[in-house]
Amino acid sequence: MTRGRLHRALVAALVLFGTGTGTAAGTAPAWASAPAPARTPAASAPHVEAASLSPGLLQAMRRDLGLSAPQARARLAAERTATAQEPKAREAAGAAYGGSWFDARTGRLTVAVTRDASASAVRAVRSTGAVVRTVAHSARQLDAAKRRLDRLPAPSGVSGWHVDPAAGAVVVDVVRDRRSDNDVERFLTRARAAGPVTVHQVAAAARTYAAGTVGGDPYYTGNVRCSIGFSVYGGFVTAGHCGQPGAGVSGWDGSYIGTFQGSSFPDNDYAWVSVGSGWWTVPVVLGWGTVPDQLVRGSAEAPVGASVCRSGSTTHWHCGTVLARDETVNYSQGAVHQLTRTSVCAEPGDSGGSFISGDQAQGVTSGGWGNCSSGGETWFQPVNEILGRYGLTLHTA
Repeated sequence: MTRGRLHRALVAALVLFGTGTGTAAGTAPAWASAPAPARTPAASAPHVEAASLSPGLLQAMRRDLGLSAPQARARLAAERTATAQEPKAREAAGAAYGGSWFDARTGRLTVAVTRDASASAVRAVRSTGAVVRTVAHSARQLDAAKRRLDRLPAPSGVSGWHVDPAAGAVVVDVVRDRRSDNDVERFLTRARAAGPVTVHQVAAAARTYAAGTVGGDPYYTGNVRCSIGFSVYGGFVTAGHCGQPGAGVSGWDGSYIGTFQGSSFPDNDYAWVSVGSGWWTVPVVLGWGTVPDQLVRGSAEAPVGASVCRSGSTTHWHCGTVLARDETVNYSQGAVHQLTRTSVCAEPGDSGGSFISGDQAQGVTSGGWGNCSSGGETWFQPVNEILGRYGLTLHTA
């Protein structure tokens, strides 16, 4: 390969996104990175030094989150602390645990505990540095209610549902102009019988972000263009809707990269592609000139409320916040479970691309609604679930 082609191959192996056709408003599956050896990875601790906060990253957080440079630095430091506190607080709460989220206003982790929590459990949670809020339902009860909804057939006017610990309920997203449809009303009646439910109206239904072949830094399978999410040893992970097992993959220059070794969509939206033929993997997410290319140092899960950024071949680098975890999204192709919802925008071609918080890999782009001109939301498939499912190891710096 020439030096230019080597550099492009490195970029392509790191941050390509998948895209697909669909309406202007909708959710799209999309993430990709390289495969790893057969062992289950452990999420490493967050590690973001102040020196690694590039001017480009701070500019992106100013543009997308309205934060000044000092505010962005302070928020990232607070989020690192909250990420480290969350597993300790969850363990301290025990059966009384009701969920947790990062509160950007206070810069602290909030942990919900049920009213019957013992005084010692509350003290133990507070000793981690978290703020305690009392709620009626435990996380286990809310998760059970959501699983009951997962067994219900959902009409197209229902976009999805997720547990919201701050609301103490399962939030069902309904497309605004379909709210009064008979099939939507029937679904909501059955949903309310399954447990504590609240209804939230959204502008449009979710759709995937795959698309026909266009320019950029993509990978291709058939007539579909997608983006790489994260490198793993032996290949990369990406969105399941981008290709089926056995499908060949070519890079930005048309040369052969490898083959889809595993893929699941719907129900899940993840896949992994083996890499060979002169292509290799590196622990980097492309910054597209907006920010320097970002090193990946681990995959510690950021809490709800934390900031998160996305890299994709269509809309490049954008930031937002984590809005919800473990959401079921009702795509036209079928429901996909255990997705994470964000306020980050995306467009066709961004499927499979990287969601990263600081230097911690979060997941691969699945779908969304809206665009990066008027705004929207996206969902990603958590990367740790993909690694565990296929026995892959994240390639880290």
